[in-house]
Amino acid sequence: MTEEQNNNPLHGVTLEMIINKLVDFYGWEYLGISIEIRCFNSNPSVKSCLKFLRKTPWARKKVEDLYSKTNFK
Repeated sequence: MTEEQNNNPLHGVTLEMIINKLVDFYGWEYLGISIEIRCFNSNPSVKSCLKFLRKTPWARKKVEDLYSKTNFK
């Protein structure tokens, strides 16, 4: 199991950390365009996004995929 986690780029990264980094890097407007979910487009907040993404696996996957593809420097 440890070997699997070493290859997981999201290991040790919380969903809240992911959202905060994406918002800082792209902003809410771009996130709402690139991933069309209401929590990014209608009165966005980290709290509302966390609530929605924890209940919606397909949306969470899209957010995690965008985070994995983004080269933060």
